[in-house]
Amino acid sequence: MASGNTSEGAFVARLSYPVARRGDVVEDLFGFPVADPYRWLEDGTDARVRAWAAAQDRLFRAFRAGWREELRSWAYLVDQVSSFGVSEPPMVRGSVMFLAEQLRGDEQRRLLVIDAEGNRRALVDPVELDPSGHTGLYAWWPSREGERVAVQMEVAEQPGSDIVVLDVRTGEVVDGPLPRARNTSLAWLPGGDAFYYVSRVPDEELPPGDRRLQRRVRLHRIGTPWQADTVVFGGDDAPDHYYGLTVSADGRYLAITAMAGPASHNDVHVAELIDPKAPRFGKLVDGSAVRARVLPRFLADGDLLLVTDYQAPCGRICTARRNDTDPAAWRTLVAEDPEAPLDECLVLDDPALPRPLLLVARTRHGTSTVTLHDLAGGRQLSRLPLPGAGVVSTLRTKIPHGHHAWFSYCDATTPPTIHRYDAVSGETEQETGAAMAGHTPKVRSRSVRYHAGDGTEVTLFLFTPAEDHQGPRPTLLYGYGSFGMPMRPWFFPLAAAWVGAGGTYAVACVRGGGEAGQCWHDAGRGPHKHRAISDFNDAAAWLIDTGRTTRDQLASYGVSGGGLLVTAAAMRRPDLYAAVIAAGPLCDMVRYEHFGLGCTWTDEFGTASEPEQLPWLLEYSPYHNITPGTHYPAFLFTGAVTDLQTGEAHVTKMCAALQHATSGDRPILMRREPDTAHAASPASKERALTADILTFAGEHTGLSPGEATTRLHECAAEPH
Repeated sequence: MASGNTSEGAFVARLSYPVARRGDVVEDLFGFPVADPYRWLEDGTDARVRAWAAAQDRLFRAFRAGWREELRSWAYLVDQVSSFGVSEPPMVRGSVMFLAEQLRGDEQRRLLVIDAEGNRRALVDPVELDPSGHTGLYAWWPSREGERVAVQMEVAEQPGSDIVVLDVRTGEVVDGPLPRARNTSLAWLPGGDAFYYVSRVPDEELPPGDRRLQRRVRLHRIGTPWQADTVVFGGDDAPDHYYGLTVSADGRYLAITAMAGPASHNDVHVAELIDPKAPRFGKLVDGSAVRARVLPRFLADGDLLLVTDYQAPCGRICTARRNDTDPAAWRTLVAEDPEAPLDECLVLDDPALPRPLLLVARTRHGTSTVTLHDLAGGRQLSRLPLPGAGVVSTLRTKIPHGHHAWFSYCDATTPPTIHRYDAVSGETEQETGAAMAGHTPKVRSRSVRYHAGDGTEVTLFLFTPAEDHQGPRPTLLYGYGSFGMPMRPWFFPLAAAWVGAGGTYAVACVRGGGEAGQCWHDAGRGPHKHRAISDFNDAAAWLIDTGRTTRDQLASYGVSGGGLLVTAAAMRRPDLYAAVIAAGPLCDMVRYEHFGLGCTWTDEFGTASEPEQLPWLLEYSPYHNITPGTHYPAFLFTGAVTDLQTGEAHVTKMCAALQHATSGDRPILMRREPDTAHAASPASKERALTADILTFAGEHTGLSPGEATTRLHECAAEPH
């Protein structure tokens, strides 16, 4: 074992993995013979699969029982660095503020309302609905007047996600449920009597086994049955489209963004709502032609504010008329900054202001800036003061017109805090935020640049204990590298616990993410996905070569698309890592389209149904790049028993294949969680999973939380 734990090594040597029959399935795909010996594990309802998975559960529990004291110490440390309270800005409608809060001991967030006099009360408390904690508050959309709110609850890994409408004053349900609205968008019309939303076509109206999104935009009027909701947009020609909805402040116009899966470009359709039941749309943006992301917002005069990466990979802000279908007619309001990708913007146009304003948030090398601009001409007026060199997110204001802007701020040692900017006074102040249960570990945060194998410079965030230390440390390397999602130096309890115990936590901003704009995303997706994997391994090699860690002290960790990244990286360079933790990963990239929402992700990864794209997938697909007889790192695969996002077969097939192939004594384990979702579960289960991950990583890199927990106990005993 990498940590030198001989007793555990002896346990592993005696360990017998549950027998998984290797089938003889070999498919000829465009001349490529593709073996799939564990195809049978894809059927989770099969009694043989359930028995094998139950044996894997027993194996993990037996291994976990050997952790005992270390697990207890990690669990205590995780509890102390977990944050509680308010972590995102409020939504303000009319005289009412809507705020989500999760206190210590709460399994889920509750929705609070605060009236004009400052009175607070819980409008929705999921635990009252489901004491088990498995029902969560997923999303909420207040009407513009603040008198009603559409609420979506989500039961772990159940596809329903119904919408109900509540009377804000009484808390009573006044409408719904509206079914099949998972991952919806919703936009109220003025008056609070109707809204547009997105829902899936009923199963009985689809061909048997149709797993595509099959969504439609519908108009719902309060008090009418959902069966009477009119379809206003979407059809059979767009089976995998996501839709985003925006209604102008005066209710005269509706804009719909349409995107095939999480593609890097989208269409924009705009309609005047002469008849809300029958809007006549014109296509403002043809995404297949401009090949860009364009996000529209209506201005007070009915013109559009466009946030786009068209001819600006790091983003720019434009204005356009509703009939400006030619991008050449768009007027640049705030130009691109090639060194600082645009994150978001917010219009402040309260009549109390001398002139309408625009707030713009960018991130330069992991640090946010927020600037104030004149909305009419785009001229920068000032820069908002921030608490530190951290990350700003989620700009919000009162709708339809406001002069306050709320935003969330965090950094490596600061849980999210909520700040309010007053455009009338020009002052910014902290209003509320989250706090840690215990004392904040002293963390040093910095970013460095390393060279990938092809010479490209890649950013690496490093989080280390504040005290000086000579020599290598146990290190946990994290990455994602998909869908243009940027990595930022956010506050992360898992990272705080790891660094608090004396380790280094590193985040590699590999290609395929959005850290340097759309070009960075394009450089690591589709036929170039292999670059993201190489970048990650180059980060691991840099950490080792510079003496910050060693091969026996390095573990990698990734979630979902990041689980694909770390697993594929370890298949290429198993010698670099002592351990790998993959949570809800993608592993079989030849058949990923058959599981969960995989069929909507072909723009990101490619498809095995096209002869020129299949080789892209085979080049890095973890399941297809396992080499028998290799000394693989220790592996921990974690995931929900029923994963509606990626599908649970990735975990079972990859685990079985690695257990068969490895020639080393490092364990290959699978940790399954019932009654949870792909990326969200009750707080106690989240903390238990985090403790298991840290214990596993610590066991194989030599990091123990013992001294850190002793210090925390001592701090807790000190008088305050």
